[in-house]
Amino acid sequence: MGGVACRQESPDSGAGEVVVYCAQDQVVAEPLLATFTRQTGIRVRAVFDSEAVKTVGLANRLLAERAHPTAEVFWGNEELRTRQLAAAGVFRSPDSWWAFGRRTRCWVVRSRPSGPVVPVDRSGQPFTPPETLTALTNSTWRGRVSMAFPLFGTTATHLLALRQHWGGEGWTAWCGALAANRPFLEEGNSHVVRRVARGEALLGLTDSDDVRAAVREGLPVRALPLGDLSLSMPNTVALVARSDGIRPQAETLVAYLRSPEVESRLVAEGALEPGDGPTPSGLRPDWKRLVAEMEEGVQALERIFRR
Repeated sequence: MGGVACRQESPDSGAGEVVVYCAQDQVVAEPLLATFTRQTGIRVRAVFDSEAVKTVGLANRLLAERAHPTAEVFWGNEELRTRQLAAAGVFRSPDSWWAFGRRTRCWVVRSRPSGPVVPVDRSGQPFTPPETLTALTNSTWRGRVSMAFPLFGTTATHLLALRQHWGGEGWTAWCGALAANRPFLEEGNSHVVRRVARGEALLGLTDSDDVRAAVREGLPVRALPLGDLSLSMPNTVALVARSDGIRPQAETLVAYLRSPEVESRLVAEGALEPGDGPTPSGLRPDWKRLVAEMEEGVQALERIFRR
């Protein structure tokens, strides 16, 4: 892509700046936003959040600021909270958001960095991972599994999608048994990967981009597919509704973030998976119902996993 054109404004007018609330990792997003500024002259003021709360923290901030929003653009890293914000009227219109790219929920195991994936424990002894998520409640995995605390981010979205898939009663029983098995509950998905890399957990539930980032760092981990109980998660970008209207700078930034240039760079950085492979198997939620039942599900997760 050859760049994004935009009519230049006086820097003193404030019209040459756009505010984005960004859930994409700061280390990945900032170079892309800097490229946008070089191409267009439009400065970007980005607001990020910690890995522990990620998209949820920014979504709650957008909801709190709905009457007088600061943000003009929202860059999300999963779909549920974007759909929640759309349903709440935070965006210019319910369809003023777009999805692009994907990453997936996966197992992470300790393994050699190249060749076939051979899961091994801390001493290098091979082991067989569970065939399905339901097996995590077996005593074999007590104290050996790592996952992000499931009130936030992609872990919460994944567990809420499982609630819809299994039904409330079966899901509640599984969550309760999993919590009783004493998993490591981490601040975020990258912490899951690092605990597995250190050999302190045999396996973890995480996102494919976090595994790829760890492999690039030389950590001895690999990803394994979750199969039909995985979840594919796009990035999203949206125009925030404002009483003073949508400025062209915001529309220009959205067009840039939706561009093949940005998606290609996110793939190259490992933040998204290559799009030329087969569509992965996994859950296909009824998103409208998932949004409607989200708060009930989050309250259940808090009751079960809060220690």
